[in-house]
Amino acid sequence: MGQGQQETVATSLAGAVSEGISASLAPVDAELDRRYPGDPGTRQPVHTVYVPGDVFEAGTIRTWGDRALAALDEHAPDAASFAACLGLSDALAEPVYTRVRAKLEREPVEDLRVDFEDGYGPRPDAEEDAAAARAGRLIAEAFSQGAAAPCMGIRMKCMEAAVRDRGIRTLDVFLTALTQAAGGLPDGLVLTLPKVTYPEQVTAMVRLLEAFEKARGLDAGRLGFEIQIETSQAILAADGTATVARMIQAAEGRATGLHYGTFDYSACLGVSAAHQASDHPAADHAKAVMQVAAAGTGVRVSDGSTNVLPVGPTEKVHDAWRLHYGLTRRALARAYYQGWDMHPGHLPTRYAAVFAFYREGFAQAAERLARYAHRAGGDVMDEPATAKALSGYLLRGLDCGALDLDEVTRATGLSRAAMEGFAAPRRGDLTASAS
Repeated sequence: MGQGQQETVATSLAGAVSEGISASLAPVDAELDRRYPGDPGTRQPVHTVYVPGDVFEAGTIRTWGDRALAALDEHAPDAASFAACLGLSDALAEPVYTRVRAKLEREPVEDLRVDFEDGYGPRPDAEEDAAAARAGRLIAEAFSQGAAAPCMGIRMKCMEAAVRDRGIRTLDVFLTALTQAAGGLPDGLVLTLPKVTYPEQVTAMVRLLEAFEKARGLDAGRLGFEIQIETSQAILAADGTATVARMIQAAEGRATGLHYGTFDYSACLGVSAAHQASDHPAADHAKAVMQVAAAGTGVRVSDGSTNVLPVGPTEKVHDAWRLHYGLTRRALARAYYQGWDMHPGHLPTRYAAVFAFYREGFAQAAERLARYAHRAGGDVMDEPATAKALSGYLLRGLDCGALDLDEVTRATGLSRAAMEGFAAPRRGDLTASAS
């Protein structure tokens, strides 16, 4: 057949065949859309800072930033000393150090949780009531004054019998104080339910939030929550099923995150205290199960923390910084883009690790996305799924301050809106691509 001649196309199946298959798969289509809506496309904080309920103050966020800056001034007063401590390349030393200091001055904490669980402990009811009401009022004021972290909220006590009533009351007191002071609920509100073992405890949290929404006249589904994975039963149920996947479904669309509890989970498995860490094989297994269960659901996974604090003489601080930096970089490479920070001294290395991660890979990611977006050639053949990953990488770098929009736009030729389009494609855009 000569060039330009039209190809004759013939089929053997009647249209009713395709229609019948589509009809038979309609319930599956609906189930896919319901269970796997994809990432919400909102900003994910790079960390969560935990502050006990009796310690939280109006100026806590600024205090953490100032203490982190003071730690840099004392133990790494310039880019060269900080880079030498962490093993940063010469090319990254100044950009990372400069951005870390700017971040600590501008937005030292991305996500803060006022803790009424392990970090707070058992208290007289009147004392916890007062602390919960105070936390609600202070968080409302922080949001109204523009002094809040992008995300803020509380961690209540769990749904186990011994502390259930206290946890429910604390959440009620906090949310009531918050809504009264703010005239509603701020967009950055986050709630954390710890020590979840059974899906039924997640369902109980859903019913609790439904009751609060009804009592306060809020839109149904307004309140979401994170599920903390701190027990072996949260990963593997007695019948051998993956409990964490069932928990996501039990949340009825309200689950926003899965947070790994390093030390409770390790202790539950009998790991000795000296070896309880986020890079222990037991931790890797738990987080891998969490990651697979959450994939595509819109629920995000967070790593845990290190309990090695950067305090004391410079040599000891540097050792703790190197440990925290290494664990954070390790988590980022495994696609755990969030973790916990327990001390202001962890902030410099949290941001150093995050900024180095995104700046190291920026040029290659931008080039690959530009080639894909503009249909240019290259030595890598990328697909829509890879374009999604590349865009997500750049957007996370922009959100945390590792990258600037003008440099990303120059390198890719894309606006933020265009990158967001690649990062959140329709399902068919991915499944219809060649594999």
